[in-house]
Amino acid sequence: MVIHSVPQSDQPVERSAREWVKVLAQYREPNEARSVLELLVTVVPFVALWALAWWSMSISLWLTFAISVLNALFLVRLFTIQHDCGHGAFFKSREVSDWLGRALGVITLTPYDVWRRTHSIHHSAAGNLEKRGIGDVYTMTVAEYQAASPLRRLQYRMVRHPLTMFGLGPFYLFFVQNRLPLGLMDSRKYWVSAMATNVALIVMLLTVFNFGGLAPILLIFLPSTIVAATAGVWLFYVQHQFEHTQYDEAENWDLHEAALKGSSYYRLPAVLQWFSANIGIHHVHHLYSRIPFYRLPDVLRDYAELADNNQLTVRESLVSARLHLWDEKTRRLLSFREAKAIYG
Repeated sequence: MVIHSVPQSDQPVERSAREWVKVLAQYREPNEARSVLELLVTVVPFVALWALAWWSMSISLWLTFAISVLNALFLVRLFTIQHDCGHGAFFKSREVSDWLGRALGVITLTPYDVWRRTHSIHHSAAGNLEKRGIGDVYTMTVAEYQAASPLRRLQYRMVRHPLTMFGLGPFYLFFVQNRLPLGLMDSRKYWVSAMATNVALIVMLLTVFNFGGLAPILLIFLPSTIVAATAGVWLFYVQHQFEHTQYDEAENWDLHEAALKGSSYYRLPAVLQWFSANIGIHHVHHLYSRIPFYRLPDVLRDYAELADNNQLTVRESLVSARLHLWDEKTRRLLSFREAKAIYG
């Protein structure tokens, strides 16, 4: 049964992050008919645009490329549906969600079981300074950066540079890193996930090559995947990398406070919000990850005070690409230049 909540009064109630979890529990139930519909309105256009791009190769290769770039938007949405499957939020049956996630993982170049585990680690440790490194964008503190060797500083600056993070990074993550269960190498389960995804991906690409040669791979598969990967990395980045995010040492860290205060509400134009399947409402998602993506706007509609939390517009988010160091004293992310100006 789907419960529609109505705020108890016009005056917002002051709630702690933990209290918000109890409120949000009423939104967790997926509507299976709605889930099927959301899947269909994403998969059907994705396949149709693939077919249209393939057909257009006989007319104009530039047209093929343009259609492929457009199709990247549907690929982003497929990844977000896979993301909901990983949280058990898309179907009531965990098994159905998992197998759908595994199938989508071939299309998104993401071994589902490996990703689900590392993403679970991200949710359970986001903002905990002692548990960085798996499923997150690694962020050094100002003190760590100052104490690092010149070589370590250079390495960190190179990794955090926008050309690396949003240029080489997405290609490396989806085409290279995802081919192995990095971080989980000692588990047979995750090796099976990675290798099965690789085999299915190879079969898919060999089938495309058999019918069309290299052209559809170079002009359809690669552009749509790389553009979608770049968009996905950017979305993940700005969801936690903004000036007033939150990091704490383990003894001061709280799961729910970190979820609410360390995640942004990325206010995208309506069309981009649809293609990203509301993933920008990230603070609510982190507080209660079992809420289906299509119910996240209901939360903001019913509880306007949550819509005021960590809002980030597209223009404001661009500044985040320059913020790289967490300052434990002022409790905000700083650019390298700001850190140098303040601390020398």
